[in-house]
Amino acid sequence: MAITKTFWAVLLVAAAAVYSVGQPALSDNQQAKKETYLGVDDLLQIRVVDSDELADKQVRVGTDGNIILPTVGKIQAKGMTVDELQAELVQRLRRLIVSPDVSVSVLETHSQPVSVVGAVRNPGVIQLQGPKTLVEVLSMAGGPREDAGYMARITRRKDAGPLPLPTANTDATGLYNVAEVNLQRIMDARNPGENILVMPNDIVNVPKADMVYVIGEVQKAGAIALGDQKTVTVLQAISIAAGLGKTAKSAEAKILRITPGSTTRTEVTVNLKAMLAGKLSDMAMEPDDILFVPNSLRKEIGLKTLETLGGTGVTSLLYKLP
Repeated sequence: MAITKTFWAVLLVAAAAVYSVGQPALSDNQQAKKETYLGVDDLLQIRVVDSDELADKQVRVGTDGNIILPTVGKIQAKGMTVDELQAELVQRLRRLIVSPDVSVSVLETHSQPVSVVGAVRNPGVIQLQGPKTLVEVLSMAGGPREDAGYMARITRRKDAGPLPLPTANTDATGLYNVAEVNLQRIMDARNPGENILVMPNDIVNVPKADMVYVIGEVQKAGAIALGDQKTVTVLQAISIAAGLGKTAKSAEAKILRITPGSTTRTEVTVNLKAMLAGKLSDMAMEPDDILFVPNSLRKEIGLKTLETLGGTGVTSLLYKLP
């Protein structure tokens, strides 16, 4: 369990460190996949020493996958790596230049799309420009939002190769490989090998976290994301909320819990006073539970706090508390 803001702040700092010190060590599988292949609409820059026509030439890969260059002609660039295209140009230019000095670089990439969706700050399509790890791609999407969960789901077309993850399996259509990655374990170095290279046409989905909420007469009302253990107890939630307020009616706390199969909530009485005195056992909260600690102004405080949490549909229920 953790407060999401702290965790994702660490994630973005770590991602920035990756950019500054270079790529992390890659596994054999990642090394085999790290080449970037050229595709339709990529913009290339060709430089050939001792060639007026190709001294500094920009060319875009056409919809048919070809590029056309003076003195060289048509080349099927789609599916080639930069090194392969460079070697092909050297081979063709040897009839004109004794020892062709050729360089090829990619100015713009439009054929390496990765879709990043879910609870990230800037969801959408990202174009890969060179090998990028999962953490780097998430950073390019602005990083996970504060309500993001700890898991990321990766979907990859089977013709793009396997997903090098222990959770990988084939979807019902048989066309895609799907796997989940625990981002928290990557960031705290328990599973750095799962920070895999993302491939073109992958879909990276960061679902929202399961949350519980603490509102009312506590020091820091707000949301708590459920981590690996998938639950938090009432006393743990109060501790994360920095404790009770001075005027809290701790014996009259309530959990507002969604009724299974319904959008309504039921009340579960929680005697925090007895729990804190050790006279009553602590109890587990469930995803989407709202722990409400009242005081003499409990209606107004509850209403205001729920509005800040975006608690649509719960405000009226809370307002009707006796």
